Amino acid sequence: MRVNRAWLGLIILMLPTLVVAMDLTALLLALPRLSADLGATNVEQLWISDSYGLMVAGLVITMGTLGDRIGRRRLLMIGAAAFAVLSVVAAFAASPLMLIVARALLGVAGATLAPSTLALITNLFRDERQRGRAIAIWATCQFTGGALGPVLAGFLLQYFWWGSVFLVAVPAMAVLLLTAPFLLPEFRGGRARRLDLASVAMSLVAVLLMVYGIKQLAVTGAPTVPAVSLLVGAAIGYMFIRRQLRLATPLLDLRLLRNRPFTAVLVALVFAGIAMAGTGLLVTQYLQSVLGFSPVVSAVLFAPMGLGTAIGTMAAPALARRMRQTTAIAGGLMASALGSLLLVVVGGTGALPLVMIGIAVLALGTGPLFALGTGLVVGSVPPQRAGSAAAMSETGNYFGGSLGFALLGVLAAVVYRSRMGGTSDSLAGALAASRHLPASQGAELLHAARGAFTASLHVTGVVAATIFVGLAALILAMRPATRTTPAALPDDAGRGCLEPAGVVPATPRRAR
Repeated sequence: MRVNRAWLGLIILMLPTLVVAMDLTALLLALPRLSADLGATNVEQLWISDSYGLMVAGLVITMGTLGDRIGRRRLLMIGAAAFAVLSVVAAFAASPLMLIVARALLGVAGATLAPSTLALITNLFRDERQRGRAIAIWATCQFTGGALGPVLAGFLLQYFWWGSVFLVAVPAMAVLLLTAPFLLPEFRGGRARRLDLASVAMSLVAVLLMVYGIKQLAVTGAPTVPAVSLLVGAAIGYMFIRRQLRLATPLLDLRLLRNRPFTAVLVALVFAGIAMAGTGLLVTQYLQSVLGFSPVVSAVLFAPMGLGTAIGTMAAPALARRMRQTTAIAGGLMASALGSLLLVVVGGTGALPLVMIGIAVLALGTGPLFALGTGLVVGSVPPQRAGSAAAMSETGNYFGGSLGFALLGVLAAVVYRSRMGGTSDSLAGALAASRHLPASQGAELLHAARGAFTASLHVTGVVAATIFVGLAALILAMRPATRTTPAALPDDAGRGCLEPAGVVPATPRRAR
């Protein structure tokens, strides 16, 4: 009965996991329509798209620590209620500013949900095999949700207005609020830990300034403001790191990074997120603006990315039983590199099959990293610190996704402008301009713009492939731990090191 209740609890935890991930990417297809309806400028579109992910990335560390302190189920339910209310506000936003604020507050609520779901899994499942399977399912929901966000948005936009994209979250959160008190356990850390508000502010400001600076490079010709933003953000980030190393109870326990496998997995999660988000952004635009498919058809054609992620994460535990975990993760990353390289040769009449196969293989290969890597991170600490470890994992995921949109988006914009000789800033702008030109000149402009965008997709594929190959080498080179039980790091609560590759993480110790 207890096992059945645990699996029912996992099903409930899948709901917020899917919703939070889907909200990160759902606007990829909805943004053009809502921007037209609300009259949003280019900069306002940027903040509508990114304010949610930035707030999640900036606050997930804080919320993981807060959940350890006040209770993970309580924080989960508070966040779910806020997410439902704010989703309604976003759906009926009457101005760009109203939508930007609603999206930012949704990010705050989303940050409460992300680490709570993963940390509660460690409380629901004490058997190591069941816990590994549960984490694989959780990872499937998270990364499939991100890939399927545009798919769902495409179907909704075909029949409803853009606000329907946000309303999908309301029934899911309602089910969570009704069932969580009966199916999910409450868990708090053994000792109440003071939440360092200065660290909270520094982490949030550093993330916002750095990502803002990167994104502004793509939309402004003057680099002064973005450069200053980057420098100030980096300086605050450095101050944040120094503060965490001095505090007895830090917001982000950087001492965990002394464990090389732990650090390698976190680095891999960040950079895999960059590669996946960047290629996803370029591919969705390529399907619509270059190949000319409608939003709903583009959504269907983009579905292989979500299916590939789902299959890869679900297959990861079986792979781990047959080979070393490092081998499974590195092999998957090499497959992702091959999928990325298929995007490099996209063009002409055979473009569509190459795109679909490329994104499917790319997503499939990341499955072992997301499933096994996340399990290694969370399984490396005792239950009372699972929220903090989950927050570090989630920070890597969401920060990587935000950076992917920013970094590869900027790179694609630079390549596009270079190929267009500076005569056009974006493919969307070229499409709009072509409507006001004579037919022959408009066709010539569109041909050049689509060729330039295809070139930017090729460069993105090369960068993604390089990232995946580098991550595979990093995973294979990481030094495994020498024992399978958690080893103490300098903290009273006791923290663990990662198990040797191929060994299922041992059940973490409880604090005495």
